[in-house]
Amino acid sequence: MAPDFLARPIGRVESVLRTRDEAPRQPDEGAPDAWLVFDESVREGLRDLAAGDEVIVITWFDRAARDVLTVHPRGDRTRLPTGVFSTRSPDRPNPLGLHRVTIVETDGVRLHVDHLEALDGTPIVDLKPVLGDIAER
Repeated sequence: MAPDFLARPIGRVESVLRTRDEAPRQPDEGAPDAWLVFDESVREGLRDLAAGDEVIVITWFDRAARDVLTVHPRGDRTRLPTGVFSTRSPDRPNPLGLHRVTIVETDGVRLHVDHLEALDGTPIVDLKPVLGDIAER
């Protein structure tokens, strides 16, 4: 087993979604636009991002259960329990969220993005560009 490690949030989500019941299960199921609000300490890392860029937002589902290993997919009890690593359930040992979004607007340490299903206040762990051919970069 690897030693414990520490990851610190670099920002948070600002969204109209306040509870898990309000949140769509996937971005294409009605997820609203949201703002990513970053700590001033990472401003320099945001400088080359622009409207139209696609990014992967990595979040920490701080309201997720961390002791869950099986779920009924999409909460449907008529479906057989499935191991969480075969699902996109937020409930899992390390509840990381991966969100592919497009930047709509930039404003300093704030990025307005489309279709984000994360809840208001969700911690942001990292942000990565969506790459085409990796050999190009």
